[in-house]
Amino acid sequence: MEAKAQLLFSVLFLFLVFVHAQSLQTYIIQLHPHGVTASSFSSKVQWHLSFLERIIFSEDDPSSRLLYSYHSAMEGFAAQLSETELESLRKLGEVIAVRPDTRLQLHTTYSYKFLGLSPASRGGWFQSGFGHGTIVGVLDTGVWPESPSFSDHGMPPVPKKWRGVCQEGQDFNSSNCNRKLIGARFFSKGHRVASISPSSDTVVEYVSPRDSHGHGTHTSSTAGGASVPMASVLGNGAGVAQGMAPRAHIAIYKVCWFSGCYSSDILAAMDVAIRDGVDILSLSLGGFPIPLFDDSIAIGSFRAMEHGISVICAAGNNGPIQSSVANEAPWITTVGASTLDRRFPAIVRMGNGKRLYGESMYPGKHNPYAGKELELAYVTGGDSGSEFCFKGSLPRAKVLGKMVVCDRGVNGRAEKGEAVKEAGGAAMILANTDINLEEDSVDVHVLPASLIGFAESVQLKSYMNSSRTPTARIEFGGTVIGKSRAPAVAQFSSRGPSLTNPTILKPDIIAPGVNIIAAWPQNLGPSGLPEDSRRVNFTVMSGTSMACPHISGIAALIHSANPIWTPAAIKSAMITTADVTDHTGKPIMDSNKPAGVFAMGAGQVNPEKAIDPGLIYDIKPDEYITHLCTLGYTRSEIFAITHRNVSCHELVQKNKGFSLNYPSISVIFRHGMMSRMIKRRLTNVGIPNSIYSVQVVAPEGVKVRVKPHHLIFKHINQSLSYRVWFISRKRTGEEKTRFAQGHLTWVHSHHTSYKVRSPISVTWAK
Repeated sequence: MEAKAQLLFSVLFLFLVFVHAQSLQTYIIQLHPHGVTASSFSSKVQWHLSFLERIIFSEDDPSSRLLYSYHSAMEGFAAQLSETELESLRKLGEVIAVRPDTRLQLHTTYSYKFLGLSPASRGGWFQSGFGHGTIVGVLDTGVWPESPSFSDHGMPPVPKKWRGVCQEGQDFNSSNCNRKLIGARFFSKGHRVASISPSSDTVVEYVSPRDSHGHGTHTSSTAGGASVPMASVLGNGAGVAQGMAPRAHIAIYKVCWFSGCYSSDILAAMDVAIRDGVDILSLSLGGFPIPLFDDSIAIGSFRAMEHGISVICAAGNNGPIQSSVANEAPWITTVGASTLDRRFPAIVRMGNGKRLYGESMYPGKHNPYAGKELELAYVTGGDSGSEFCFKGSLPRAKVLGKMVVCDRGVNGRAEKGEAVKEAGGAAMILANTDINLEEDSVDVHVLPASLIGFAESVQLKSYMNSSRTPTARIEFGGTVIGKSRAPAVAQFSSRGPSLTNPTILKPDIIAPGVNIIAAWPQNLGPSGLPEDSRRVNFTVMSGTSMACPHISGIAALIHSANPIWTPAAIKSAMITTADVTDHTGKPIMDSNKPAGVFAMGAGQVNPEKAIDPGLIYDIKPDEYITHLCTLGYTRSEIFAITHRNVSCHELVQKNKGFSLNYPSISVIFRHGMMSRMIKRRLTNVGIPNSIYSVQVVAPEGVKVRVKPHHLIFKHINQSLSYRVWFISRKRTGEEKTRFAQGHLTWVHSHHTSYKVRSPISVTWAK
């Protein structure tokens, strides 16, 4: 009886602990950076703890509630609070803002060649020493340090300025770091208190910088992976794998776990990375657009920018929805995704003899069903989700030994193949819907499979409906390079205009993000599924997550070649030299139409030109503050972002006609407005005694005047200004089209490679 009572008490105690834990929420508390009470404490941590001591009256130790203490990315802390404690905290002096912890999501062997980087020429890699001496910090799911992409063979010593550590943890010790992978840390407190335990069928999570999911290993090797000969994915995409900056150093900050990436953990990583001494921060993660004063990444990256750190972020995978672009702060470089001209054909030959183009990275030789004609099955009806091939939704009797058609969407692409395999299916056709159209992100499927576009899906289903016993076989074609137009904008890449700040054109730029081959952990199969027992050093992934580290690596090259340049100068170099035509010389496409600026920003990054752009548009931190004033942000909102206490009235009066010196130009005609004037300032980083002349392609419905027409630079680092007048030929409210685009280019009189191009977007507000 006593044992039963003791057990009951234990269960009740655990239940109460659970309920108490559930009633607590994590908040990020921002404090005044010059708080008057701070000097009374021996450390910032003690000062931060004092706020909790004043509001927590339960038996909890206040220190047990403190998750992080922030000093560099922001002044403040993250803590678990009840609603009552939260209200008490808000009333305390020196508290600027309180934000709930938010969960964000994670958004090669060939791409360096596609972008024009070559070790044989005296081009961008040579000029930058392959990224020599630059430190790229990657916030992601961690790293698999044994991957050959993180070998330090031939790497220079760790830079003397580096102050980071190699944090030990589960299956990870300090010897896992080297001259390539110079630091690794993990941040899990926000995730830990917010998440339930992972289900038993998920991959084991390492409580350390070690990568359990592959995403971080893939992105970090894309940015700065070492050269690895004879790399492939089970024979597909064979070649030399290397990152954009193969001699750059990499520092890993693990902030993403099985449940996502929590803003408290992200901010803690940025806080430490600033002090560690990184030069570039790469974040292939984000959410939906939110105001800058509520955006932890925007706030942390402002402080990073003030320290001379370039922050590169993924635009998000919510395209082609308008205004879906995330990470839209003007001091962040926001990256969309584009395609390569590398294909992995897997032709579906139907029983009627017709061929449907599809793609796959399934290694066709290794399965007796590969290439074999099979009966087709498409299971619909009911509410089990069988048309999407959910696990357990496919009746074995209907799919056994057949080629199963699965509609794309809802669950993962590779996961559908595993569901087919478990149900006894022999092969799969993954059919795009009207959402995905012809987008072709391939996977290393667990059974013979091909992904077909929407038009092909319609043909396939029509054939199946008209045939009593429809059949098909998949013909795997290996790897094909150079036979297709590229780059094109990826269908999934998030689009502008910026929801919270349409006066800045976002995304800034596009880079390869479709079917990118890069490093992969040895604890996972190439499909990323827990059931996949195959092991590889490389696999394929798609997303703006893959595009982001391309730009991070190229930013590292530019930093190595021009170490005193500001983050704004590095961004300008990439934007003003971007390509707007594909490799056939025709406009970059977005599905079946030429890409607009809200899809591709300035265009496809061109690293060879970006390292030596001729002129740059530089921006000082104070100019961003004036820009925030022009957006109508309040003093407290600006203080939350910048830690600067400013009078917007005085700033705007002092800077009449101010426009941020951004390398792209975004003009908004509000109701009744017929003209706008903007100013820009160019700095010569090319050659002395240079003359540049302006060329303008005016947006439709707009007259454009530029003064002066010529800029004469006598010296290096000399800055000259110009003005542009935009006169609307339409009356606001009358126009049929709300958007128009053009471009303005400064062309060097003799040096033909110096063409400094700014995309122009014009919006007529309703």
